[in-house]
Parts: sequence; C-alpha cells; structure tokens
Amino acid sequence: MNRFKLFIAVSLLLVSLHVYADYSQRDDVQQFIDDMVDKHGFDRDDLESKFASANKLEGVLKAIAKPAERVLTWKDYRPIFVTKKRIDGGNQFLDDNRKLLQRAEKEFGVPAEIITAIIGVETYYGRLSGKIQVFDSLVTLGFDYPPRARFFRSELEQFLLLTRDEKVDVRAIRGSYAGAMGMPQFISSSYRHYAIDFDGDGKRDLWNNTADAIGSVANYFKVHGWKPGDQVVIRARLEGHVEETRNKLKPHTRVSDLVKVGLQPETKLDNKLKATVVTLNGDNGKEYWLGLDNFYVITRYNHSALYAMAVYQLSREFDAQK
Repeated sequence: MNRFKLFIAVSLLLVSLHVYADYSQRDDVQQFIDDMVDKHGFDRDDLESKFASANKLEGVLKAIAKPAERVLTWKDYRPIFVTKKRIDGGNQFLDDNRKLLQRAEKEFGVPAEIITAIIGVETYYGRLSGKIQVFDSLVTLGFDYPPRARFFRSELEQFLLLTRDEKVDVRAIRGSYAGAMGMPQFISSSYRHYAIDFDGDGKRDLWNNTADAIGSVANYFKVHGWKPGDQVVIRARLEGHVEETRNKLKPHTRVSDLVKVGLQPETKLDNKLKATVVTLNGDNGKEYWLGLDNFYVITRYNHSALYAMAVYQLSREFDAQK
C-alpha cells in the first residue's frame, strides 16, 4: 500500500534495474500457468507469451526487503506524511470533492477526512501512483522472493483475473514496487473485492476517477468493520510500568485493565472497551497511545501502527477538524 520520500527515488531506480529472465521456462511458473488454465480458463499460449516477456526487477527485491515501517521510527516516519504541503493538499482535495466525500460518508459511515488522509498518504492525492509495471513486480516477487512468494503469487493470480475482467492489457498497468495501484493504492485482490463504481459510469477506475477512488476507500473501510462515530486512537499517560512488547494491532485488553497497570487515557473512555497499546518513539521520547477498533481497521489497509497513526494524525490536521 507507499512511502513518500522513497517513492520517487525507488520508482526511478526500479525502472532501470531490470533483467530479462524468460520466466516461461521455469517449472514453478509452468505450474502456475497450469493452475490458471485449469482454474480460470486462461489461454496457455497467451500466458506463456506474457511470462516470456516479463522482466525480473532487481530493485523491487531490494525495496521490498526494507519498507519504511520496518526501518524508521515514528520520529522519522511522521514528518514524511504529516507536512504542510500534504495538509494543504488535503484541504484542497476536501474542497474539490466535498459532495463526493459527503456522499461516501453518508453511505459508508467513514469520515471524509479519513478517506482524504488515506489517499494523501498513499499517493499525495493521486500525484504519485507509481511507475512500475505491476505485472513485472508481481512476477518478480512471486517467483524470486521466497519469504512472501505465496502471497505475491496469489496477488499475481488476482491481477491476471482483474485485467481480464476489466479488459485491460497487463502491460498498461503501473503502480508501486509491491503491485499497489491507483490513487488509493489497492493491491489486486483488494481491487477485485472492494473497488466500486461510485459515479455510475460502468467502470471501476482507481487511476483517473476520483469518485471511484473515494467510494472504494470508504467501501473498504466499511467492509473491514469501521464503526461510524467511534474514536480511533487516544493518547495515554504512563503512570506505572508497562512491559515492552511488540505493538499488537488488534485491540485485546480492556481499558480498565490498562488503567490498572498505569496507562491513563487523556480522554475519557468506556472502561469496557478493548484497546491495544501503541508505543511510539517520538521527538520527546516514548509516546503511549490506546488504539481502538477503528485504529485496527486502518491497519487492515496497511498492517502497520506507524501507518495508521500517520493517517489519523494527518486527518486531524485538515481545516474541517479545527
């Protein structure tokens, strides 16, 4: 789903760092082709031709090994996304698309500011949607990146189904190094399952149609359990000792139990609510936050507490929230 400071540099790098590799000659690719023919009725000759022309993107393999969420702390991550330019861009996006955003909020229950922040973090409001050929990226990751080969082969399957469904040439689709596409950076499976035609023109176009992008983000959040009107994440004061644990994204501990061990919410919360403790290394040391169900929903878009915090804090900076 993109990291702004690295985005342009990585995109330019990946365009040039490719190696011709006739994937069609590999046994594992042949097995994949067999499955696509048997399960989905694809033409074998057509698939073999596509795989024969696929490029191995060495830059993709380097980039996937060091995503920003793994190598940056909150102190370094936040300034990438919560910037004056991105805030101003978000305010403009809200003004330009107010009716669409209001309709999406009414139909799906997701605040306009959250939808806007997602698109702002992902692609700078559609300006940076990626220049890498998605087919090459997914082939490279599916067959030359063992740690997540199963996932990316599944996404490659979904991508081929998507391009067939939407009647689009696989070579015409460009996106991020991990195969995310369009203004909201949907991966192929998300595109097929959650993208919607929000303006009624008969197409689901997440590259050029702002209405479809807005509606699709809202639909994604609704399907994943967004609770209209509920809070997202609350700052907490540490008044005791909390064991250092890896951030768990899903809320699993009652607020009352967290208060007992010394985490005091700065905003009143129902003690029966479940929350997860989000510990961040900020400018002034450790920060403690209590992530609620809607925070978890944001992490379904990108499985990172840093990402969810960036989206939330950016959304709070827009004029409508002041």
